[in-house]
Amino acid sequence: MSNLFDLLVAGLATGAIYALVAVGFTLLWQTSQTINFAQGEFVMLPAFLMLAAMHAGAPFWLAIILGILLSMILLGLAFKMLLVDPMMRHGVLPLAIATMALAIGIKEAVKQFFSAEASPFPSIVPTGDISILGHAVSLQSIGVLVVAILAVLGLTTLLNRTSLGHQMQAAAQNPTVARIIGVPVERMILLTFLINAFLVALASLLITPIYLAKFSSGEVLGQAAFIAAIVGGFNQVRGAIAGGLLIGVLDNLAASYVSTQYRAAVPLIFLIVVILFRPQGLLGRAEERTV
Repeated sequence: MSNLFDLLVAGLATGAIYALVAVGFTLLWQTSQTINFAQGEFVMLPAFLMLAAMHAGAPFWLAIILGILLSMILLGLAFKMLLVDPMMRHGVLPLAIATMALAIGIKEAVKQFFSAEASPFPSIVPTGDISILGHAVSLQSIGVLVVAILAVLGLTTLLNRTSLGHQMQAAAQNPTVARIIGVPVERMILLTFLINAFLVALASLLITPIYLAKFSSGEVLGQAAFIAAIVGGFNQVRGAIAGGLLIGVLDNLAASYVSTQYRAAVPLIFLIVVILFRPQGLLGRAEERTV
């Protein structure tokens, strides 16, 4: 029972990170029809930017600030202006293929210019164990879960309870009508890309101390977050959150009770089952299309 409790807490912590990345997937799709297959590499890169800053002599807190700012410039502003905007004119599929190429490019660049070896990364949350209901639970897992939950709550508050959030939703749901009523649609779309960049940088800060900074880590992260977004419902932020938590728990339980060798297969099998019986996702809305 103690082992199960520990696995659930660790799974929720990992799932909360997946949720952050999955929410970014969902926001980009809702506002710009962008399926970013480089999302996993977007999580991997900020950690290396922060490590580079620390190797140059910057203290950890300054490296975090620089890493987040650079991420928002490179993975938010530059990504939208230099890749998404030009490729979107050619349709969703060419853009998706371009993001696949970008993922490969980022991974190879990190491998060549930073390191092919895994590097340790400092944690922004306390480490060690704490006793909860008689169970020894990792403080790091609790800290990661709390930070991720606060970030998600902040984002949902922004989207649902502020004028800016309502404008973002209007731009996503019907950009033509939004323009007519005075919503700066392009600015709202850019803001979404910047929010996604912040979310992946935060996810990088939370997950890298656990799994180390590795140039290849983006593949696993991207796959897990993509599955989470689809399972929860690709057109719902709350679905992405629920999907992330669910996949995180399944991932940890599979590693312990099935086999680490088949760990990645369990979420994929679950994804197939969900698609077969509920194609719109667990919390997604079914969309009717006329032909």
